[in-house]
Amino acid sequence: MELCFHCGEECLDETILYSEKTFCCSGCKTVFEILNSNDLTYYYDLEKNPGISPKIREGKYDYLENSEIMGKLLEFDHGTTQIVSFDIPSIHCSSCIWILENLHKLHKGIKSSQVDFPKKKIRLSFSSEEISLKNLVLLLCRIGYEPNISLDNYEERESNVDRSLIYKLGVAGFAFGNIMFLSFPEYFEINEFWLDQFKHLFRWLMFSFSLPVVFYSGRDYFTSAYKGLRSGILNIDVPIALGILVLFLRSTAEIVLDLGTGFFDSLSGLVFFLLLGKFFQQKTYSFLSFERDYKSYFPIAVTRVSTEAGKITEEQIQVYKIQKGDRIIIRNEELIPMDAILIKGDASIDYSFVTGEAEPVAKVSGEKLFAGGRQQGGIIEIEALKPVKQSYLTQLWSDEVFSKDKNSAFQNLTNKISKRFTYAVLSIAVLSAIFWMFYDASKAWNVFTAVLIIACPCAIALAAPFTLGNMLRIFGKNQLYLKDTNIIEQTANIDTVVFDKTGTITANDKSRIEYEGLELTEEEKSLLGGSLRASNHPLSRSLYNILDKNNISTPEDFTEHTGLGLETSYRDLNLKIGSSTFMNSSEILVPERPAEKKNEKTSVHISSNNQYKGCFSFHNSYREGLSELFKELSTDRQLIILSGDNDGERERLSRLVPEGTRMYFDQKPGDKLQFIKELQKQGNKVMMVGDGLNDAGALAQSDVGIVISEDINVFSPACDGILDAKRFRDLGSFFKLSERSIKVIKLSFLLSLCYNLIGLTFAVSGNLMPVVAAILMPLSSISIVIFTTLATQFLSKKLKN
Repeated sequence: MELCFHCGEECLDETILYSEKTFCCSGCKTVFEILNSNDLTYYYDLEKNPGISPKIREGKYDYLENSEIMGKLLEFDHGTTQIVSFDIPSIHCSSCIWILENLHKLHKGIKSSQVDFPKKKIRLSFSSEEISLKNLVLLLCRIGYEPNISLDNYEERESNVDRSLIYKLGVAGFAFGNIMFLSFPEYFEINEFWLDQFKHLFRWLMFSFSLPVVFYSGRDYFTSAYKGLRSGILNIDVPIALGILVLFLRSTAEIVLDLGTGFFDSLSGLVFFLLLGKFFQQKTYSFLSFERDYKSYFPIAVTRVSTEAGKITEEQIQVYKIQKGDRIIIRNEELIPMDAILIKGDASIDYSFVTGEAEPVAKVSGEKLFAGGRQQGGIIEIEALKPVKQSYLTQLWSDEVFSKDKNSAFQNLTNKISKRFTYAVLSIAVLSAIFWMFYDASKAWNVFTAVLIIACPCAIALAAPFTLGNMLRIFGKNQLYLKDTNIIEQTANIDTVVFDKTGTITANDKSRIEYEGLELTEEEKSLLGGSLRASNHPLSRSLYNILDKNNISTPEDFTEHTGLGLETSYRDLNLKIGSSTFMNSSEILVPERPAEKKNEKTSVHISSNNQYKGCFSFHNSYREGLSELFKELSTDRQLIILSGDNDGERERLSRLVPEGTRMYFDQKPGDKLQFIKELQKQGNKVMMVGDGLNDAGALAQSDVGIVISEDINVFSPACDGILDAKRFRDLGSFFKLSERSIKVIKLSFLLSLCYNLIGLTFAVSGNLMPVVAAILMPLSSISIVIFTTLATQFLSKKLKN
């Protein structure tokens, strides 16, 4: 019986020959033709028979032509760009991921596709002019990846939780407890008539309990090990899978041949504690995700407008408090956190967060705006259509559009350890077996299998998730929100810390502001207030807070030059607001003021209709504990201040920071990015600490990017973490905790090695009894869990205090 080249099924009903290949049906032949014509036959090299035989009922997806149904399915729909996510149950291997992420080669209307393998989901961006939603689904069906679309409960299905790990953990725990109970008479070799009579029944019961543990609860370890070996990688799951397999085979052989009770208790205990580690890690991430919802990532705050007793008031609120119908102000460069209707102002929306395309889209009053768009231009007022779905913003922050390859060195360390560990264990097992073959051949097999059993690296596999997961949760409780556990390891390796000045090491709400120059007219004050209201720069926000907010004009034209200043106009009045460099570049000469450097101040200059008016001088107030923090960090790290402001504060800063701290001023955003690149080329591991505004490029380029958040509304997906400004002084403590977390993991490895050496001594000598394995294997796992938990809690006490 021949097998289909595409799906591997037997050709029962029909056999189709095409291009010297056999297919079971016309559907499989069509898939091959599609892949072959688009030079995608490498699909078949990744895994043998990866596809699913496509069977599409005619008219099945006609309902996707209904605009109302389409609106329910589409995540984003503007112009010709549409985005949709589907569940694809048939995703099961690397070839599935490869073909689904190359769909743009099958049809030019598909712009991009991202596969979430654990969730078996795909997110597609496509052009509605080139391909309709229905035809997109039909294309997926034709190549064997039919999406699971349930319109009746589509929204509810989005919140479904994968409970498979809980089920696997429950099965392993149930089996572990029962097998331990049945093994007690064997441990202590009790000679009792009835126990001796039912001994064989007990052993077969233990065997029965072990079957679901190996073939259900432990299945993922075999899958991961197989995929690793197929890719030429010895990951941590290889020795674990080997240990589980040998435990099961030897234990089965012992009861079949009536040689003993085997190691079913150790087997079930091993799988149970491994799954317990996974469960803890999963719960940690779920908790953190919830914590992100609750805290709303402090920068994700919005200005809500309300009218009370005829007076318009503005208030800063966290986005999770937004309700349908609330009026929200969105300023230049702010992210729109919910679907909304544009009420006032001219909107120019950059949807690159959602689509990856940075071309701004013009919107007028009454049009719908989608969550994730960023306003480019003046201030707009919108009305929320629904409460914020914070999980969507979390997804945006983690989207690959804004991430670069910041691989965790710890993960590489784990793989290196597992690789060396596997080689060492196999070598010891083989050499020990060879020795006993000559010394006492009857023990050779027992010694070989015993070494593989006792050396299973379950404790190594538990050390990382328990340590880093617990520390991630502790950081979150102390107002440092990190994107993932990899950032903790990266932070421990940092040797250079680069600080922005304004809004980062300065406190925006404590600056003293003075005006020097010609008196501003009422019209100029009014337009100045409206222009500053639309900007998100810390100096703009500080200055706006001291102005009269009752009589302000909304600019007709508004342009913000990042790192320089604003150009704004209303009727016949044109204002330029910004640095002296910005004024001079506009042919507006700023008068020489020699006292400026003596006063050590940052200034915002004003010109009206190309006439210089004067400047607002900021006497910066630096954050509390700045000197102590810099002194603490400078002991083993290089410190740099990288500011876009002038050097008027250089002398004052020199007195606050340790000697040798490098300071650079008048740095544009591009200059900051290039500066970080140069540091990295020199081999430095760089952390950028900024305010998330002009520092986006530098934050993304750095090894770790941290945003200091106070009352800033701009969402920064370029960063790796967000620190509440109130905890700025504790940045050094977060560094120490990150370093000590890695030390805890390494100590856990040493502790695990001690257990393995003790166990190997018994195994190599041919004296490994079931009771020894039953004690050592669970004890090593339990001790690692207890050690990492207590160690991280102990380390975090200073931070909490």
